[in-house]
Amino acid sequence: MSPAGGAAAARSSALLSVRGVKTYYGNIIALKGVDLDVHEGEIVTLIGANGAGKSTLMMTIFGNPRAREGTITYAGRDITRLPTHEIARLNMAQSPEGRRIFPRMTVFENLQMGAAVNGFAHFDEDLERVCKMFPRLKERLQQRGGTLSGGEQQMLAIARALMSRPRLLLLDEPSLGLAPLIVRQIFSVIRELNEKDGMTIFLVEQNAYHALKLAHRAYVMVTGTITMSGTGRELLENPQVQAAYLEGGRH
Repeated sequence: MSPAGGAAAARSSALLSVRGVKTYYGNIIALKGVDLDVHEGEIVTLIGANGAGKSTLMMTIFGNPRAREGTITYAGRDITRLPTHEIARLNMAQSPEGRRIFPRMTVFENLQMGAAVNGFAHFDEDLERVCKMFPRLKERLQQRGGTLSGGEQQMLAIARALMSRPRLLLLDEPSLGLAPLIVRQIFSVIRELNEKDGMTIFLVEQNAYHALKLAHRAYVMVTGTITMSGTGRELLENPQVQAAYLEGGRH
């Protein structure tokens, strides 16, 4: 296991590379110089307590809020100053915290919104794929998003992101508030996307046990700073991580 800024962070071939990123809300600093890498084909997990800055980092990568200092590089391109809609066109998609589906739109219309990013290039094929992945959505294509259960809304948020065929998928708290059975289903889909489709995934997650079991590599964030990094297994077995994040987390 390596401290922040260790060997893993030093590699330069990352698909996503975050260097020295500082983000503010007004005069309050939320991210205090974050360094982090996600390499092609990896599942990388970021864990930490509520308010640690995990979701702020996820949103900063996508351009809102914007990093005040540091650089964010994706596929060799500096995206630090790009607006969110331009970042979305670069084969990166996000399933945000709180799902943020369009509640008045049907499931089908929500999925259309995801596909609009790439001009509906493979819409029918991708619709069939996400419906196979999430059979509940297939049954509810004409139902308004806001009438779905929490678990179904989370499935829809992930499916909507997948409709753009992303090279990198950002998942922010996909298990939050869900029943254990649905959590296992969501994590099974994440594993399948990575193993079968080769999709690169950056996962922010409070359920540290499931997230670390799934991850190739992982980072720990404490009050806007990366304090620890290593393989998922290394962090699972680390006594500090166990004491802080794994007690009672094995669902």
